[in-house]
Amino acid sequence: MKILLTGCCCLILLAVQAQQSWIRINQLGYKTAAPKIAVWCSKTNTPVSSGQVINADNNKVVFTIKGIKQFGAYGPFTQTAQLNFSALTIPGNYKIKAGNAESPVFRIGNEVYAGTADFGLRYMRQQRCGYNPFLKDSCHTQDGYALYGQQAGIPDSSFVDATGGWHDASDYLQYATTTANATYHLLMAYRDFPTAFTDTKSANGDEGPNNIADVLDEAKWGLDWLLKLHPQKDRMFNQVADDRDHISMRIPGLDSQYGKGFQRPVYFINGEPQQRGKFMNNTTGTSSTAAKIASAFALGAGLFAKKQPAYADLLHNKFFSAYDYAHIKKGVTQTVSVKSPYIYAEDNWTDDMELASVYAYRLDKEKSLQPAFEYAQAEPLTPWFTTDTAAHYQWYPFINLGHYELAKQLKTRTDPVSQEQYKTIIDFYKQGIRAVAERASANAFNRGVPFIWCSNNLTTAFAIQCYWYRSLTGDTQFEQLEQACFDWLFGCNPWGTSMVYGLPARGDTPVDPHSAFTYLKKYPIDGGLVDGPVYTSIYKNLIGIKLYNEDSYAPFQSDLAVYHDDYGDYSTNEPTMDGTASLVYLLAAQHTTPAGHQTMSKGAIIRGDSTQKTIALVFTGHEYNDGGSFIANTLAQKNIKASFFLTGHFYEQPAFTTVVKKLNSAGHYMGAHSYAHLLYCDWKKRDSLLITQKQFTTDLLQNYNVMKKKGINTAASTYFLPPYEWYNDTITAWTAKLNLQLINFTPGTISNADYTWPELPNYRSNEAIYNSIIKQAEEAPAGLNGYILLLHIGTDPRRKEKFYTLLPKLIDHLKNKQYRFVTIDKLLKPEDKKI
Repeated sequence: MKILLTGCCCLILLAVQAQQSWIRINQLGYKTAAPKIAVWCSKTNTPVSSGQVINADNNKVVFTIKGIKQFGAYGPFTQTAQLNFSALTIPGNYKIKAGNAESPVFRIGNEVYAGTADFGLRYMRQQRCGYNPFLKDSCHTQDGYALYGQQAGIPDSSFVDATGGWHDASDYLQYATTTANATYHLLMAYRDFPTAFTDTKSANGDEGPNNIADVLDEAKWGLDWLLKLHPQKDRMFNQVADDRDHISMRIPGLDSQYGKGFQRPVYFINGEPQQRGKFMNNTTGTSSTAAKIASAFALGAGLFAKKQPAYADLLHNKFFSAYDYAHIKKGVTQTVSVKSPYIYAEDNWTDDMELASVYAYRLDKEKSLQPAFEYAQAEPLTPWFTTDTAAHYQWYPFINLGHYELAKQLKTRTDPVSQEQYKTIIDFYKQGIRAVAERASANAFNRGVPFIWCSNNLTTAFAIQCYWYRSLTGDTQFEQLEQACFDWLFGCNPWGTSMVYGLPARGDTPVDPHSAFTYLKKYPIDGGLVDGPVYTSIYKNLIGIKLYNEDSYAPFQSDLAVYHDDYGDYSTNEPTMDGTASLVYLLAAQHTTPAGHQTMSKGAIIRGDSTQKTIALVFTGHEYNDGGSFIANTLAQKNIKASFFLTGHFYEQPAFTTVVKKLNSAGHYMGAHSYAHLLYCDWKKRDSLLITQKQFTTDLLQNYNVMKKKGINTAASTYFLPPYEWYNDTITAWTAKLNLQLINFTPGTISNADYTWPELPNYRSNEAIYNSIIKQAEEAPAGLNGYILLLHIGTDPRRKEKFYTLLPKLIDHLKNKQYRFVTIDKLLKPEDKKI
C-alpha cells in the first residue's frame, strides 16, 4: 500500500531507487481461464530468462514461466519482458519471482472481481448534485439561470430548474453529454449483467434496499436530470456552470461567483457557436448531445417498463422529442468556457446519431435501420484509434456505441442485405482494434492507447470494444489485448499502481487525487477512476500544474509519459464520473461470464449460474425445529432435494434427532452453520471482528465433529453458511484455510425474514415474503435463476404464521415456471482443487 509522502519521503524514494527491477501485475487478480501476463521491467541491461509462480500461502513453486518474450526499452525501463502464466488455472494466492524482482501477492479465482462494479457506484453517489447521500446534505439547489435560449422564448437570466445529476469531476460543472454517456453505460451494465449488482441503497442513495438494483437507482438519478434539461420538445440545455467554478476548491454548496446570487448559468443548445472566453467554441449543430440524451431515454424506457411503467412511458415519449431535437441542425455541440482555453472539444456526432437511430427503429418498427447504417459508414472507426494524439474529449464517447447496438440488431436478421451490413459493422470494430493492436505489439505492456488527457477513459472504452467484438463474433484473437487493458488499469503499468481509488483495498491505489473531498476533508472517494497517464509533452504545457509533495513515482516517470498521485496534477490524477461509469460496465462484464457463473460477495458465493433455471432451497436452524417434520414431508411429496445448514447446537438436541436422521437419509445436503451461532462481526462496522481466528476455527470444527457423530458425511459438506448470514472478507479467508467455501443467500427477496415476529421493526408477513419471491421470479431479468433461497427450519413461537406452511404452494408455482430444485452442491460447481 502506497502512503502519502511527508517528512520521510526521501527515505522512501531512496528505497525505491535502490531497487532496479520490478514485476507488474493486475492487483485485483485473474480469473482462472483468463490470459495472465505479468510484466517484468528493469533499469539494468540484463534481460530475465525465466520466472516462477509461487503459492503465497506455503511458498512452494507451482509453475515455471518459460519462453519469456523480451521487448527491450519502454518508458523509464531499459529492459522489459512478458511473463506469461496463463496455463496456471488453479485458484489460490500467488506471487511471481523473476531475477531479483518479486511481485505483490495476487489471486487467481473466478470470484476476484466480485462486487467491484458495485464499488464503482460509491463514487457515482458521492458525485451526486442536489441531495448528496455521502454528505447527507443538498447542494446547488438554486440552479440556474438560462443563457442562449432566446430563440426558444427563454430570456437570458430567466430561471431554469437544473438541480440534480452528477458533478462532472472534482469541479462542480455538469454536462449533458457526459451525463448522458455515463447514464447509458450504467443502464447497459444492468441490462447486460444484472447479477453483477446488489440492492443495498434507496433511490436517493441512502442505506436501505428498495427492490431496485443500486445501479438502476444511480442511472435513474442521471435520467431525472436529463429530463430536466429537456423539459419540452423545443428546449434542451447542454451545460450547468462553467470554468468560473475553478476559482477555488471547496465542498459542494453555495457558489456565488457567477453574479446571480447562488444560481449558476445553464447553457441552452441552439446549434450555434457560444462563448469560450476570448474565443467561440466550434459548435456546429444539435446532434451530438441530443442524440446521446435520446439514447439514454430509450434504454431507460425499456429497463423501467415493468418496474415503473409511467416513468418508462415518459422516457419513451422524451426519446422521440430528443431524437427530433438532434435533427434540428445536424452537427456537434461543444461545451463552453469563459476564462480558460480548456473545453470538451467534441468533433464527432454521427456515432451518436447511429446509436439513436437504432433505438428509433426498436421503438417504432415502421422506421428503418438504414439511417443507422448510413451514420455508421460516416464514422467507421473512432478516430483516436488510428492516431497518437487528440484534443480533449475530441472523439467522444471514446467508443462507438452505435456499432454494437446496430450489429446486435442486424445479427438477428437473415436477409442477405442485413447479413452483409452486419459483417461491415463487425469489420469496423475489427479494423479499429487492429490499429491499436499494431501499436501495442511493440511493448511489453501491450499498450496501444495514446497517452492523451483521460487516457484511462480511452483504455476502458477500448477494452469494452474488444469485449463486444469477442462476444459478437466468438473471435478470441484480441482477448490478450483486452485483458492487458484491464490489467493496466489495476497495476500492470510502469507505475505499478491501480488507477481506481481504493480498489483493491490492500493494493497500491491513488491516495492524493485532485479532489476537494480528499484535499479538504480527507474523505475517501472510493471507486473513482482517475484520468491516467499523459504524454510528458502534454503535462509540461498545461496551465497551473504543480506537485504539492515529493513524487512517489519519480523513478517511473519518463520522456514518454507521466502519472502523479498528487493533488496538484489535475491532468493525471483527477477522477471523473463518466470514466467511472464506463468502468462500472467493464467491471460488470468481468464479473459475469456466460455459463457456469457464480456471483460472489466478499468472497462468498451468493448465487449460482444465472443462465440456468435452478434454485437451491436452503434451510438454516439453531434453536427452533417446529417446521422440520413438515418441511421434510413436503420435500418428499414434491420429490425434490434441499440443503440444510444447522448449528452444532441444533444437531445435538435429542428432540431434533429424528428430523436430522430423516433429512440425512433422504439425501438432502447437510451442512454447518457454526456450533454456537456466533456473531462474527459488528452489525454497523462490518470490518470490525468480534471473534479471533482461533475462536472461529474451534467453533466451526466443533460443528463438523457433531455432524460426524450424527452419521453425516462431512467430507461431502464443503460449503459453509455463516451464522446470522453475516460475515466479512476475513471470515471468508479463514473459511478457505479450512478448505471450505463460504456461501450466503441470494439478495433480491425477503425470504430470510421468515424468522421475524410482529413486535420486531423488520417484521415481514407471510404474504409479503411470498410476494417478494414471486415478484423476483417473474419480473427480474434473470428471475430466480441460480438462486440460493434461504428459509428457516423453525422460528420463534412469537411468530404465529409460519412461512414454511406455504412451501407446497411455492414449490408448485415455481415448478410451473420451469424452475428445478437442486441441492447446493449441484447448484454450485466447486472450483478445481487448491494447491
